[in-house]
Amino acid sequence: MNDLPPTTHGNAPSGLEPHRGTLILVLGILSLVLCGFFTGIPAWIMGKGDLEKINGGMMDPEGVGTTKAGMICGIISTILGLLCIGFYAVVLIIAAAGAAAGQ
Repeated sequence: MNDLPPTTHGNAPSGLEPHRGTLILVLGILSLVLCGFFTGIPAWIMGKGDLEKINGGMMDPEGVGTTKAGMICGIISTILGLLCIGFYAVVLIIAAAGAAAGQ
């Protein structure tokens, strides 16, 4: 038998709130690879909130690197998605104008 107490994931060491850096990083990577806005915006928002808590001393600072990386991935994905939507909108407008002029 194992004499060690069971591990709990309730609180980080020293009573701080545990960081969510891994979750935010996964959301950010998913936004770049597969899901776009659906995980990019939450990664951006969650990362910003967690970094504020880390800087305020309320959250475990161990996850600052992964939190920043996930937030940056979310930001990049969101901006690229907006640029793609803008590009397709311009192409659609040009195509519609060309079709109307051709009649």
